Amino acid sequence: MKHYVYHYYEYERGPFKNLSSLSEEIAEKTLDQLRQSGDVFASKRSADYLSVRRELESKAREMFVKRGGKPTKEFPHYMTLGECEWIRSWYNQGCVIQIDLDQFDPATISFTYGDLFPTMRYKDGKLYRGQVYTLEEIREIIGEYGMPQVWNHDGKRGPERYIEVQVWDDTVISKHVL
Repeated sequence: MKHYVYHYYEYERGPFKNLSSLSEEIAEKTLDQLRQSGDVFASKRSADYLSVRRELESKAREMFVKRGGKPTKEFPHYMTLGECEWIRSWYNQGCVIQIDLDQFDPATISFTYGDLFPTMRYKDGKLYRGQVYTLEEIREIIGEYGMPQVWNHDGKRGPERYIEVQVWDDTVISKHVL
């Protein structure tokens, strides 16, 4: 069975734009512009969002390397394993890119069961909290818990609404950026 990963983005800004890859000053200015617009999901992010994000990304990268991952980037691109229409609603003109999971070198992609932020910060005792998984490991987790998009599509059962894919290499991504 084929599996696909999805990247959602604002049409106006284009795909695979990552605040963490920008200098701190430019990233803050960009986030301030989003906050001022007030009409997209990112406009609601806290004042310490960028520092927390960079800390969590660094932690995820370190955990992935310990599991045998071979990232070539300091910060990842974000995708979901399977579709998640809820994310498209974060944008005024939400667009999506779908890529066959088999195109990626498994050593360059990690997974969290849910978005990186709640996965690493939410404390409810679930075994997948605070974890970063390899492709093989996330398949086992899905076998045990299912896909959050199916059992928690409305978010009423917790913060996990999708499986996040952290792409730590530009090889495949560069083929999909115009």
